Amino acid sequence: MRRTEPDAPTKAGTGKAGGTGKKGRVAKAGRSDRTSGGGRTSRTARAAGAERRPLPLPLRILAMLLAFAVMVAFAVVLARLTLDPSPASVSIAHTNLHPGRSLKIYLDQPALRDAVKQIGGNIVLGIPFGIIVPVLVPRARGFFGVLLLTAFVMLMVETAQGALVEGRAFDVDDVILNTSGALIGWVLLGRRLGRAVHARKPKKAKA
Repeated sequence: MRRTEPDAPTKAGTGKAGGTGKKGRVAKAGRSDRTSGGGRTSRTARAAGAERRPLPLPLRILAMLLAFAVMVAFAVVLARLTLDPSPASVSIAHTNLHPGRSLKIYLDQPALRDAVKQIGGNIVLGIPFGIIVPVLVPRARGFFGVLLLTAFVMLMVETAQGALVEGRAFDVDDVILNTSGALIGWVLLGRRLGRAVHARKPKKAKA
């Protein structure tokens, strides 16, 4: 008697059924991973949004008032240092419109202390500006904002100093050094204060 072989379509059907089951489990796992990944992404976005929230309004006002008071004090010091007449310096005060010329003179001085005093003093003079500006002027709290605003203010100070004050002269190298000091102050502290006081609100996610 002949043995009856199982029908081939039956085996194939069983194999397909098993394959379909595996594919279904893989697809479900993929969907689960995507769902969990989306949940982690949304939680991360919410956390980042919470970190970018600005300070409460009363604290922002207080910080800006303190920054304004410091700016006034700084302006008084700056005026006394740069706009105070110096009749004894009339013969040696010369206008400098060439960047680097005065720096070379400072560095060529015999005493290193004098060079440090001239260069370092101008740099230190600009540091408070880079710290205060990001708090007082939110739109100028970035690198280029601080750079442009500081350069403009120091340019005006040097112009007034050279045109109106006896024994003083306009020096473009002083503007460069003051602005460099402001950028140092911004890097060290100003940008952190600016972000803390005027942090951007998180953008709403598009539907």
